[in-house]
Amino acid sequence: MSKFFINRPIVAMVIAILMVIVGAVTIASLPVSQFPNIVPPEIQLQASYVGADAQALEQSVATPIEQQVNGVDNMNYMYSLNATANSQTTMVMNFDLKTDPNTDLILTQSRQQLAAGQLPAEVSTYGVTIRKSVTAQLRVHQPQRSDRPLVWRRPDAGFRSRTVCNEALGAA
Repeated sequence: MSKFFINRPIVAMVIAILMVIVGAVTIASLPVSQFPNIVPPEIQLQASYVGADAQALEQSVATPIEQQVNGVDNMNYMYSLNATANSQTTMVMNFDLKTDPNTDLILTQSRQQLAAGQLPAEVSTYGVTIRKSVTAQLRVHQPQRSDRPLVWRRPDAGFRSRTVCNEALGAA
C-alpha cells in the first residue's frame, strides 16, 4: 500500500489537501457550547482612588469591599492587588466551576453595593468596575534557550520546554 503513494506522490498530496479541507469545514460545526468548562469563572473588581498609595488603598477601599464580598455563595477564594502607580485596587474572586458566571457577577455586585457607603467619595466619583474575567491559566509552555552549546543540528537542539504561569495572558 505504501508503494502506491510513493510511486504516485500527486495522489498522496491530493488526498492530504482534501483531508485538510474536510477538517477545516468540519471544525466550524463542532458543538463548542457542549464542551465542559475547565476554568473556574472569575469576577474582577477594579476601583480607583486618585492620589492614594497602596496602604491607603488597602485600608480605605480593599478592606471594606473584602469584608462585604467575603462569603458570596460558591466563592472559592479572593485576592486583591493594590497598586500605587495608578492608584488602583484590583480584586479577583474565583468561583466554583459549576456556577453560572452571570449569577456570580450579580451576587458580587450586590455585595459591593453594601460596601459603597464605606468607600471614600473619590472612589465613588471614578466608579467601581465589576466584570467577568478569565485570568487563571492552566499552563503556558514557553521554549527557552538552555546553557548548553548547540552541538546537534536538529530543530529542538539548545532549547528546553519550561512551564510558565502568566496570569496576564487570560485577562479579558
